This record gives sequence, structure tokens and C-alpha cells, in this order.
Amino acid sequence: MKIVIIDYGAGNIQSIQYALNRMGFKAVLSKDPEEIRQADRVIFPGVGEASSAMQKLKETALDQLIPQLTQPVLGICLGMQLMGKYTQEGDTKGLGIFDVAFKAFPPQLKSPQIGWNTIFNLQSALFQNIPENAFTYLVHSFYAPVNPQSIAQTNYGKNYATAFKNKNFYGVQFHPEKSGKVGEQILSNFLNLKIQ
Repeated sequence: MKIVIIDYGAGNIQSIQYALNRMGFKAVLSKDPEEIRQADRVIFPGVGEASSAMQKLKETALDQLIPQLTQPVLGICLGMQLMGKYTQEGDTKGLGIFDVAFKAFPPQLKSPQIGWNTIFNLQSALFQNIPENAFTYLVHSFYAPVNPQSIAQTNYGKNYATAFKNKNFYGVQFHPEKSGKVGEQILSNFLNLKIQ
């Protein structure tokens, strides 16, 4: 199985590569469109600020490529946010894969949310063998409201969507590579998804 992690200069992508290595999988870091197209699984990570990350995607035309991919694609944290249609962070237009706009947490909540929190209302094969209210690790200041494409929720002040699915595209707000055995199981589930 060929796993490609999209390398577009946004944040610490090595931690995902290390997590997959621990699980016995080899992943390639690449921004080469042809290599990404030929992958069996694509992981789209991201840590940092949305508008500058989107600019990096545009400089390499990855903003055009990613929505056209047909294999399973997993967006993580900022990667998932960039897969939405819009985020308030930097007033940034996203890739439009998920029909959702990301908003800043209200001022009464400590932001960013950093640390462990539970996921629930799990509704996808991505969460096979994951119990309701399992803990995952999060670091983020922007959130997405629950909508028909959401497949998991977290509560921080109120319930919000912490994972999405649209066709072959999946996105998680939390960091599976930092979420212990739960995160490893989610990554394993992603790698074992049946192609529809």
C-alpha cells in the first residue's frame, strides 16, 4: 500500500510519519502531484495558520489537485479545516470539500482548546472498534458546527463537529498521531477503509 502525506510546509508532519512507522507502515512525504495521485491513501495534515497554509497550497496547485482525488483522503486538524468551504482564521476560503464554515471559539472559552477531550456520536467505519466517549488529543482555536456531513462530535462549551466525511474524503479535528491507542486504531481504520 502506498501512503502519501502531503508535504506543503504547514506544520509538523513528521509526527504522522513516525506514528505510521510505529504501526508498521511506510509513508512518503510528497508535494508531487503525480505521486499524490498514485497513492492508495493520502493524508493531508496541517498545523499553523489557515491563510498562509492555503497560500502554500496555491503556490504548488495542490488546492486544485486535492478536491479531485478519488482515493481515501484524511485531513487532520488544519488540513481538515482547509477542506471546509471557509474559515474565519485569516478570512480564508477553503477547498470546499466539506460544506461547512469554521468559526472562532467564543471569547468566554479558553482558546486554543489544548488537551484531551472525548469524541461521541461516532458514525463511520473510520471509528470501527472505537468506543463512544474515547479520548483524543486536540489543539485548535476554530471549530465547525455539527452538520449532515459530521461523523463525530466533541463538547467544548457546546457540541461541535470533530470529524467529517464526504464521499472518499474524511477529516478529523483531533490529532490521531498524538492520541495513543485510540489514534492508532483510527489511522488503522483509515488505511483499511473499503474503497467505494
